[in-house]
Amino acid sequence: MDIAVIPARSGSKRIKEKNIRPFLGKPMMAYSIEAALSSGCFARVIVSTDSHVFANIAEEHGAEALLRPDELADDHTPLAPVVEHALRESSVSAPVERVCCILSTAPFVRPSDLRAGRDLLAERGVGAVFSVTTFPFPIFRGLRRAEDGTLSMFWPEHEMTRSNDLPEAYHDAGQFYWLDAGRFLAEKRIYMPDALGVVLPRHLVQDIDTPEDWRRAELMYGALLQTGELEGER
Repeated sequence: MDIAVIPARSGSKRIKEKNIRPFLGKPMMAYSIEAALSSGCFARVIVSTDSHVFANIAEEHGAEALLRPDELADDHTPLAPVVEHALRESSVSAPVERVCCILSTAPFVRPSDLRAGRDLLAERGVGAVFSVTTFPFPIFRGLRRAEDGTLSMFWPEHEMTRSNDLPEAYHDAGQFYWLDAGRFLAEKRIYMPDALGVVLPRHLVQDIDTPEDWRRAELMYGALLQTGELEGER
């Protein structure tokens, strides 16, 4: 079977209880749960949390809740051990072939993109597939700023290179990570050497770490509903 794991730790600092804070009328993590359920990809949709309050909200929106141990619930716990814990707990009842870690703060995640990630993982036989998007500016023209304020290029050899001649660069879009369960348990890492990407347009990607990010994301979501790019996806 394939499962979804949605990590939702309590105690966020910059935006208090970010995972359950109302985003346009619904708890933030409800969007990830609904996308997972609507995708048709998963036998089980599991929210991994350290909070009974979060667990109740997850269940209200159709997910299963899994309380994780305290050692997997601090500020510095990476994703991999959280996913591993949920995967091992789920494997007790039935073998898991693929697991998809969906971030709980990804309101733009679409069921169609989850399906695309699953299909790519299955077709190519790789260890991981995750969401990526392009940088809005050529990273090879990036600047560093010294303590005295002076600027210099990270890659001065590209000072005279035309933007059209620079390679496209991508970054993690922070929405989902499909993993071959066996490979993941053996390697215990999200970024596997043969990982592939589902490329998302930049207007469907927004980190939400500050109140300004939150406001921008709400405005973006409203605009996307008007264009129809999210309509019918939930």
